[in-house]
Amino acid sequence: MPRFSAAYLARTRAGMWEANDRQALGALDLEQAATVLDVGSGTGVLAGVLAEESLGRVYAIDNARGLLRDTPASVTPIEGEATALPCASDCVDMVTCQALLVNLPHPATAISEFVRVTRDGGQVAAIEPDNGDVDVSSSVDGESSLAAETRELYLSGARTDVTLGASEGAFASAGLTDISVRRYDHRLIIEPPYSDADVRATARKATGAGFRARQGVLRAGGVEPAEIDRLRTAWRQLGREAIAQLEAGTYRRVEQVPFYVTVGRVSA
Repeated sequence: MPRFSAAYLARTRAGMWEANDRQALGALDLEQAATVLDVGSGTGVLAGVLAEESLGRVYAIDNARGLLRDTPASVTPIEGEATALPCASDCVDMVTCQALLVNLPHPATAISEFVRVTRDGGQVAAIEPDNGDVDVSSSVDGESSLAAETRELYLSGARTDVTLGASEGAFASAGLTDISVRRYDHRLIIEPPYSDADVRATARKATGAGFRARQGVLRAGGVEPAEIDRLRTAWRQLGREAIAQLEAGTYRRVEQVPFYVTVGRVSA
């Protein structure tokens, strides 16, 4: 499973689950859940939201101790693996995860663990993106098309199903019932007035740092070195134009990532 830094999670989860977005979580019986377990919690963005919306106790499980240190004070952190939860069977009322299954080679194993630790009548929820359906618009000519080209090549080399999205098939196979799916579109917007995070994200294009993180997956997908060099050069050139627009106060970029909230119920 890939390792993510706190900075990466902060950048990609910025603004996620604002109060007006939480209707996508409407199928979760949070008011009736005395115990909620958020698996693969990272820095606890979703766990913190669940703690705000729930009347019960929220626990966050992740295998990265460093990320757990950033968990909100309202959440109890636990170090552990998604595919071997350090919990007794039938011990919680709800298990959730966000952008976890897309990073697992065998997501069905994790879902089976979720079912194991959930009491009869409890719920399992997976909030997973479809990274094949990301939409990018930008004030820099060519950024949208270059992002789409790079994404297509990246998907061909990914070792997990990063386009998973809705998980109703996997939930049904795990024996979950009363399955529902809702879509939530997470929008990452860079526009004036720019934050420090906006400036850093834009600078990553000009330095090639953003593209560098993708190169291993591109190579795994069979992309030739010359093609990787071409893409790297294109991203750096585009990044310089983005920086110029940012300094002029005219740069605007919107990335929309669709997330699917799949919820199922554990039955005896």
